[in-house]
Amino acid sequence: MMRLDLVVAEFPDLELVELTGWIEQGWVRPGPDGAFETIDIARVGLIYDLRRSLGMAEDAVPMILSLLDQVYDLRATLKAVSAALDTQPPEVRAAVLAAMAGAAAP
Repeated sequence: MMRLDLVVAEFPDLELVELTGWIEQGWVRPGPDGAFETIDIARVGLIYDLRRSLGMAEDAVPMILSLLDQVYDLRATLKAVSAALDTQPPEVRAAVLAAMAGAAAP
């Protein structure tokens, strides 16, 4: 876990006031003790890249973050469905695969 000042030090020209603003806007959330987990630091890096490298406008960032969060949630859901399907008998798995193939056909 990393403190706020150490997170800022990880990114060139990121100011503490800017990171604090990201926290206030809910773009990134440190733990209750104010420390950042690895996943939070990765999110700071994503926001940093969106703003610095891609020149994303500040008002567009929440939409991008929301879409990315939805993709991550979908991936987690699909992983859970896949794991549940793996526990089913072969005939159930075959039926699900057949139904998926039928749904995908034009």
